[in-house]
Amino acid sequence: MSDTPSGPAEVGRPAPAFTLPDQDGNEVSLADFRGRWVVVYFYPADDTPGCTAESCSFRDSHEDFLDAGAVVIGISGDSVDSHRNFADKHQLPFTLLADEHGTVRKAFGTRKTLGLLPGRVTYVIDPDGVVRRVFSSQFRPTKHIGEALAVIRAA
Repeated sequence: MSDTPSGPAEVGRPAPAFTLPDQDGNEVSLADFRGRWVVVYFYPADDTPGCTAESCSFRDSHEDFLDAGAVVIGISGDSVDSHRNFADKHQLPFTLLADEHGTVRKAFGTRKTLGLLPGRVTYVIDPDGVVRRVFSSQFRPTKHIGEALAVIRAA
């Protein structure tokens, strides 16, 4: 992976590089996870019904992802403080990143649904930083979690 975005995240292409603050205010880069599978999921907003269901589904499957050698990262436009509250409230054991200006969402090419809602898209990135699967799940927020895990386990 380079330090510059490679264009929209598409299957077979390197994922765009990024660095964002996590729920504790620490800077986290995609490059920090080189050599591991990474599941990056973009979601519209903390504490909304669909996003809570999605995040709690990732929480409930978190050990399975760890056992498969993967890390899970959630990204939305919410603030660090909002992410801290959301993670604490729902006991989320994985990283949430604050993309308040939408730069990473834009770099990944994650589009809005109906031109209004920030998209709900999950990217499965292999240990070499290459996107292996993309799941768009705006209206089915929990369906892609098992599918993402299956991609990793099949590798």
